Amino acid sequence: MAIGFAPETTAGTSPRLARTLEPAEWTATGIALLSNPREIVKDLHARHLPSPSTAVVAVFGADGRLTASASFTQRPGLTDGWERRNAILAHLRRITPHDLRRRTAVRTAVLMTCREGGMDWTEEDGAWMWGLRDACGLHGLRCGAYITLNRNGWHVIGENRRGRTPHCASWAPQQDGAVALRPNGAPEALRRTTAR
Repeated sequence: MAIGFAPETTAGTSPRLARTLEPAEWTATGIALLSNPREIVKDLHARHLPSPSTAVVAVFGADGRLTASASFTQRPGLTDGWERRNAILAHLRRITPHDLRRRTAVRTAVLMTCREGGMDWTEEDGAWMWGLRDACGLHGLRCGAYITLNRNGWHVIGENRRGRTPHCASWAPQQDGAVALRPNGAPEALRRTTAR
C-alpha cells in the first residue's frame, strides 16, 4: 500500500472550479468567429424566445446555415463547467448526430445564454464557455461563439461585439399565458427545438 500526500490547495478552491474559462483563454483557443452576430442572435431569439436562465445551443453547417437548435433551462449560479457541459452535450445528442468520424470538424456549435445582470463576463459565463468547448470536442463539432443576452442587449464574449436588440425583455408573456407578438411580427407560438 502506498501512502502519499494530497496536493496542497488554498482555502475555498477545488478542482471543480478549474472547469471555467476567462475571456482571454477563450479567445486564445481559436473559437470560430461569427460573420453576422446580430442576425444570428435575432434568429435564435425569434425561434426560442429565451427568458433569463434559458440557454440556446445551435449548430451551423459548413455553409453557415442553421441546421439544428434547442433551448433549455438551467439552474442559475452554477460555476462548474462539468454540469454545463453535460447539459449542452445532452441537447446536442438530441438534435444532431455527432461528427466524430470526420478528420476535421465541419459544423459549428454556438451557445447563447439569457441571464440577469450586466453584460460583463461572470464566473457562470466561464463555466458555460468551458462546457461548450468540451461538449463540442466530445460531439465532433467546432466550438463557436458564446453569446450572453440580458436586459441591456446581447454580447459576444471574447469578441467584444454587442447590440441593444434583441434583449431578454424583447417579449413578455400575457396574462392568459400567450406570448405577445414582438415588433417584428413573429408568431405567438414557436417550437423550442428545431432541426432541418
